[in-house]
Amino acid sequence: MQTILTNRIKEAFQAVTKTEKAGSFLLYTVIRQLIEQGQIPFEVKLPPTRFLSEGLGIARSTAVKAYDLLVENRYITASQGSGYQVIYERKEVIKPTETPVGFPDISDVGKSFLNNIHLLSNSSIDAVAFTPGLPPLDVFPIGQWQKLTNLYWRNIKASELNYSISSGVQSLKQSIADYLLLTRGIKCDLEQVIIVSGSLQSLYLIGNVLINKGDKVVLENPTFPNVISIFSSLQADIIPIATDEEGMQVEALNTPGALDAHIVHTTPSNQYPLGGKMSLARRMALIQWAQSHNKLIIENDYEHEINNSKNPIPSIFSLDTSQRTIFLGTFNRILHPSIRLGYMLVPPYLLPTIKALQMHSHRFVPQSIQVVMQAFINQNHLFKHIRSAIAEAALRKKLFINFFEKYIDPEVVLKNNTTPSFHLIAITKENEPDVQLVKQLESAGISTHALSKCYIGEPTQQGLILGYSSVSKTFMQQSIQKMGQIIK
Repeated sequence: MQTILTNRIKEAFQAVTKTEKAGSFLLYTVIRQLIEQGQIPFEVKLPPTRFLSEGLGIARSTAVKAYDLLVENRYITASQGSGYQVIYERKEVIKPTETPVGFPDISDVGKSFLNNIHLLSNSSIDAVAFTPGLPPLDVFPIGQWQKLTNLYWRNIKASELNYSISSGVQSLKQSIADYLLLTRGIKCDLEQVIIVSGSLQSLYLIGNVLINKGDKVVLENPTFPNVISIFSSLQADIIPIATDEEGMQVEALNTPGALDAHIVHTTPSNQYPLGGKMSLARRMALIQWAQSHNKLIIENDYEHEINNSKNPIPSIFSLDTSQRTIFLGTFNRILHPSIRLGYMLVPPYLLPTIKALQMHSHRFVPQSIQVVMQAFINQNHLFKHIRSAIAEAALRKKLFINFFEKYIDPEVVLKNNTTPSFHLIAITKENEPDVQLVKQLESAGISTHALSKCYIGEPTQQGLILGYSSVSKTFMQQSIQKMGQIIK
């Protein structure tokens, strides 16, 4: 890297010294321009002054003075033992021309994904308060995970650095199958377990395998904006079915549009975003409907661990004797989003096609993460973490409600939801669009999601989806105070 950077600086420096006298200010100008142009990236370490002076054939004092000027003007920073590092972050974004000439057209599917990107609920990477979908990040046992990771790399064989099986490492599949049997009563063949990076990738694979342009898909209304975006981008015809305290209103599936659908997507463990658990009667009715009309069910097992520790209801997958259910699970929401690890259970007839599509796309989730996750489950760290995460979230929920009622305008009301979850919903003022409020909060460093984006068609409610579980007490109070000032 140092040689590459030195050669890049040397080339630019020699180009200007043909017409100008070499010196520290000229060298400073050349390096500054390379940084501003992005040719020397943010956070890259510059070559040591001795190395640079030798490469350019100049006095070392010239390089030292040039670096001092860069430090003084906040382009780089100097620290003892670490050398010089670029701290100037280039803000310009290269944008494609609006009307490119002489390039192939983007495909219809590509345009569809581009046009629907606004539907996605993206959160600020820097903001924790109050990003929905985050567990208590600070209670994750980083030390245990690090030990397991170190153990993996200590014992790895060279042959194990080869390509991995696309559908997942067998030992992790076994651990997941055992985990699901203990926690959901699910019995499955190991071949049915497919390892993915998360629920969104599962839906992308399923959609590409089963959906042609114009095919009908039934979604709960409201539901995840990301789910709406995936199926809209695949050019499916979405049929919304309303929800209530028991989840999807299954009786509404006997309408002409729904009867023509291929797939029904549901979140029975904890309906997103409004909450509520699908009753056993409705689960059985949904299975009967799918069997009678030759349909498939996608059971998105959202927040099962949080909502089903007491009086659990059997999963649709475990109740379905006709193998019409695709089960989606993820570790991203219970551990942390950066882990990028999930799974799905697939009916046997879909397995060859799903695996083929995996091999044509991401190939496989890194084996190191899979093996460490398998050890994390088998050594009981997962169960312990779930217990501590739920307990900590319950404490933070009480704090959040107290602070909210103290600092937020009474016209903005928290929805009374008895279903445990890592988020709460605040119903906003009638005359204030939630999407606009989300933007105002984001500009103040507070991340929330708009409830209206969860609806297919016209929203019946406006509100904020607030993730509270990953916010410490002090930061929570400060953030809610700031939110209250913005809303007021």
